[in-house]
Amino acid sequence: MSETDRQQPGDNRPAFASTGPSGHRARMRERLLQRGPEALADYEILEMLLFLGIPRRDTKPLAKELINRFGSLPAVLTASPETLALRGGLSEDAVAVLRMPEAAAQRLAGAEARSRPVLNNWDRLLEYFDTALAGSTPGQLRALLLDNRNRLLADEAVAGEPDALPQLLAGRALALHATALILVRVVAPGPIEKALPKRDAALCAEIGRALAMLSITLHDHMLVGGGSWVSLRQKGLL
Repeated sequence: MSETDRQQPGDNRPAFASTGPSGHRARMRERLLQRGPEALADYEILEMLLFLGIPRRDTKPLAKELINRFGSLPAVLTASPETLALRGGLSEDAVAVLRMPEAAAQRLAGAEARSRPVLNNWDRLLEYFDTALAGSTPGQLRALLLDNRNRLLADEAVAGEPDALPQLLAGRALALHATALILVRVVAPGPIEKALPKRDAALCAEIGRALAMLSITLHDHMLVGGGSWVSLRQKGLL
């Protein structure tokens, strides 16, 4: 044993602190924080959760027993409190801990749905415009990048010379793994200038060709502002 390993006078830490349950738990925490959840087996994730509800017990055997009894880690974490108590023999504190991952997942899913809405019909798209375009500067071009379920991945302002936009948008779509795109031109309140759709249609043709080479669909280019909107696809300009 080296001098640094020996317990010094006045050091109240237990000898051989790296062994036993506390050392085992510290190593698992280190693996989780440094290497992520992929570094842990299912039973180890459950074991760490059980640490919180059963602080003075080796929870590895219990974690393995619960997974064997219920069939999988997800089955344990989604079981009802009554089932966990009756079939798992768990205390109220342990049951409460095991219910937290599902509660947290539901909150995260709800937040994702709000921040990444599915824009798969006109009503949803126009409802999104009502809030997302509030305060936008007239003339601004925006790109809505969508996944294969028409779920919004990003809503980004697009700036640059027209000749550079096809390559820029294609690059952003690839970076986000987008499969479709909707362009939006913010216009001032009032009647939309008749020449504007035709000017934007020419730009869309170039962008559409660049995206098509990557199997990315340009759903539409819309001019939106002051409660009015024009779809270039509906007008036959796209």
